[in-house]
Amino acid sequence: MVTPKESERRVKFEHGLSAHMMAIDGTWRRDCVINDISDGDAKLTVNASIEGLQLKEFFLLLSSTGLAYRRCSLKWVNGDQLGVSFHRQKGKKANRSSKDPEFVE
Repeated sequence: MVTPKESERRVKFEHGLSAHMMAIDGTWRRDCVINDISDGDAKLTVNASIEGLQLKEFFLLLSSTGLAYRRCSLKWVNGDQLGVSFHRQKGKKANRSSKDPEFVE
């Protein structure tokens, strides 16, 4: 039997994908690299110090304009790498379509 974790599709980037982390209130922003990502979580490498930042919840900006983003919670920290989980909007279905404003391919 396949567990939900094993059946989750994960994409690993050979050279990483550039992105930005930003505070919910916009008070800080950091460049980062997405190492791998799935529908529910991601592994990031941060390019600057995160000391003193409120990382309980933040946005992961996937586009330079900020139109593609995910709201995140911190799962773990190991040096300059972070594990984050994505928040789901209440009432949203698990299967997303390209017409969904938060859908990212």
